[in-house]
Amino acid sequence: MKRDLYKDLLNWKNASNRKPLVIRGARQVGKTWLLKSFGKQEYKHCIYLNFEEEPRLNDFFQEKLDPHVILNNIALYLNITISSENTLIIFDEIQASLTALNSLKYFHEQANQFHIVAAGSLLGVKLGKSNGFPVGKVTFLDLYPLSFSEFLNAIDKGKINIYLSEISDAANPIPNPLHEELLQYLKQYMVVGGMPEAVLEFVNTKDYSSVRKIQQDILDAYSLDFAKHAPKEIIMKITKVWESIPSQLARENKKFKWSAVQGDARAREFETTIEWLADAGLIYRSLCVTTPRFPLSAYSETNAFKIFALDVGLLAAMSRLSAQIILNNNALFIEFKGSFTENLIAQALVVNKIPLYYWTSEGRAEVDFLVENENIIYPLEVKSGTSSKIKSLVIYAEKFKPALMLRTSPLNLKKDDKLLNIPLYLINYIYNLL
Repeated sequence: MKRDLYKDLLNWKNASNRKPLVIRGARQVGKTWLLKSFGKQEYKHCIYLNFEEEPRLNDFFQEKLDPHVILNNIALYLNITISSENTLIIFDEIQASLTALNSLKYFHEQANQFHIVAAGSLLGVKLGKSNGFPVGKVTFLDLYPLSFSEFLNAIDKGKINIYLSEISDAANPIPNPLHEELLQYLKQYMVVGGMPEAVLEFVNTKDYSSVRKIQQDILDAYSLDFAKHAPKEIIMKITKVWESIPSQLARENKKFKWSAVQGDARAREFETTIEWLADAGLIYRSLCVTTPRFPLSAYSETNAFKIFALDVGLLAAMSRLSAQIILNNNALFIEFKGSFTENLIAQALVVNKIPLYYWTSEGRAEVDFLVENENIIYPLEVKSGTSSKIKSLVIYAEKFKPALMLRTSPLNLKKDDKLLNIPLYLINYIYNLL
């Protein structure tokens, strides 16, 4: 299964200033498969160590963190020879050994000739407990569920994906037959989502019921993670927040409401649960901005935000959305007041490393996202249907005079004066159009 992060792995391998690499990402987004595939294809030797499956490996990191001693002991344990030449060493589920995580500092300083890559599912959570993490001594990469462009590759529509990636001129719309076809693929993606196991099942069977079973298994595994890894005092609160996501997004105003989690809930009682879920990679948080100026982070309100699920397919499963809705021409996009569509766009922006912010104006208007690019802030409105109304964008434009307004919808690519409509399926390539 082709992943866009592969080219970043190649760049890391060939970099003259290479450091140990840490791959972050939620559980079951494909970190292990990607690294094993990378090791097999790009190196002569690949050594795979899983700290969760083999807890005894942690013992090699309890004494002096000398990389040469550590590797020598591991070589003896595995009865192999470990050479720095053309060898990839994978430390998987490294969150199970904080001392192994901290040892990456010494691999960088004393044995940087070795190609070391670490991966873990709850690294964001665990790093908060690590006092000796090697800040500045490692390179980070983030892996997310498959984006729509990766989904196209997976369903053998790679040529269409290449075509989309090369579009940089909004003057010419997508040929209508291709536009309609892409909307159908997008609907499939919004039900299947981007979890690799679910995508593979869809590719092999086209059976939405089987896909849903896999999604439910993943959700169950996440619930088990809450019980296993979260502090005992907030496990139930994490579960309540997690299960409230569909209802939070289904509201007209998608701002997160504590009372929707629990009637008498107060922010201070649940703040740590939001942080835990975000650190685990299970949610994306979009902060409210009342004044869109640089940097947006300085004008954001930490107590006013929306949360999105890491994967639109998992959101569909959490919402118990019937997979058969995909057969309806329009229902999927407008279901739950467009929450699936907005979640789709949030995912695409995150993959493009665009921080999530939205703008509101005293209840009069709301712009779904603000996109920063080359010192310009673009307002981006998400439309689930084919309506051309842009009330919120008009109010925003009157107040802040943006160079260009963005709308993403099921409509075709079109630029009309200062309004650019980006088809929902093209949002992964938003930078090309800007």
